[in-house]
Amino acid sequence: MNGNLIERFRAAYSREPEIVSRAPGRIEFIGNHTDYNGGPVLGAAIDRSTWVGLARRGDGRRRFASEIRPGIVELPADALDRLAGAQSWVNYPLGVIFAMRACGKQVPSGFDYYAVSDIPAGAGLSSSAAIELASGIAFLEAAGESASREALVAIGKRAENEFVGVPCGILDQGVSGFGRKGQLVYIDCRVPRFEIVPLPAGANFWVFNTHSKHALIDGLYAERHGECMEAARVIGVPLLADASLPMLLAAETRMPRPAFKRARHVIDEIARVGQAVAALRAGDLPAVGRLLLASHRSSRTWFENSSRELDFLVDSLEPEIGVFGARLTGGGFGGAVMALASDAFGAQGVGRVTEAYLAKFGSRPDVLQARTEDGASLVKGAP
Repeated sequence: MNGNLIERFRAAYSREPEIVSRAPGRIEFIGNHTDYNGGPVLGAAIDRSTWVGLARRGDGRRRFASEIRPGIVELPADALDRLAGAQSWVNYPLGVIFAMRACGKQVPSGFDYYAVSDIPAGAGLSSSAAIELASGIAFLEAAGESASREALVAIGKRAENEFVGVPCGILDQGVSGFGRKGQLVYIDCRVPRFEIVPLPAGANFWVFNTHSKHALIDGLYAERHGECMEAARVIGVPLLADASLPMLLAAETRMPRPAFKRARHVIDEIARVGQAVAALRAGDLPAVGRLLLASHRSSRTWFENSSRELDFLVDSLEPEIGVFGARLTGGGFGGAVMALASDAFGAQGVGRVTEAYLAKFGSRPDVLQARTEDGASLVKGAP
C-alpha cells in the first residue's frame, strides 16, 4: 500500500479510500513510433508507478484530486467535457470513463478520487498510460465490472486517442498492463498480441531526464503520425508494417521528402525490433546495445524527433565502460535517454556524463536507475 496516497486521500476527503490500484511507468526499449504503424515494439514496465485511491459516493458527484495540482475538481456525474488549464490532468481519468462507456462497461456514478505518482512527468516514461490504467482498474472495481488485461489496455488507449487527443499506439498502455519483473514486453501492435521476452541477467536501465520540452500533444507527434500515414498511402499499403524497404525506395519520388524519411525510420526500426528479440533470447547484450544505438541514430536522422540534449547524452554514454547502448525513449522531441548497462556502469560513469552535460547545457539531467516491475494491479478491492 502506498502510504503517501492514503495520507493525502485522508487530508482531501476526511476518509479512507475503499479501492487502491497502481500501474507502472514504462521504458520504450526499442521500437520508436512503430506501434501506430502496425509494427512490433519492446518495452519494460519500471519500478515507478501511479497510485489511485477511490471511495464511492451516493450523491452522484465526482471529485478528483492529485498531488500534481492543488485543490479538488468537482464534476456532476454526467459531465464528460474536456477540461483545460490547471484542470487538464483530469482528462486522463475522465477519458477512461468515456472509454469504458464506449465499450459498454458500467461506470461508477459518484466517487472521491486521488492520484499520486513517482513517475517523472515529461521524461518519456508514460505517466499518462499509468494514470489511465490505474484509473481503469479502480473504476472497474467500483462499478462491479471486470475486464481482461487486453480490454483494460484497450480502454486506456482509447481514452488517450479519443478523449485526451494523442494519437498514440498501444505501446504505453500495453507495457504498463503486461509488464513483469525480469522481463520485457513484446507487442505485435497490429493484432495486438503480447509476449514476454526475458531480460538477461546483469542488465540495468538508467534513465537521464533532460527536462527539455516533451509535449506530444503540441502537434509534433500528430504531424509525424500523419507523415507515416501519407507514406503508407503512397506505397499502397494499409500501414507501414506492410511495407518493405524496396517498396519504399520504389515510391520515393512520389511522396513528400518528410514522409519518405519517417517511413525509412519505421521500416528499419521494425527490423531492429526483431533483431533485438533474437539477441535478447541469445543473451547477447552487446548486440542489443548496438541496435539501441542504431535506433537512436535513425530517430535523429530519419524521424527527426531527437534533440541536441538527447544526442549529447547518447554520444556521451556510448564510450562509457559498462554501457551496452543508449537511445531516446518515448515519443522524443526532448524528454529522456535510456541506457542499457552492466553493473560496471555506476556512480562514477553517471557523474562523468552529468558533469559533461552541465558544462554543455548549464544544468544536470535527473538520473534514475530503473528496474523491471510487474504490470498494473488492484492493490485493495472494494469491501
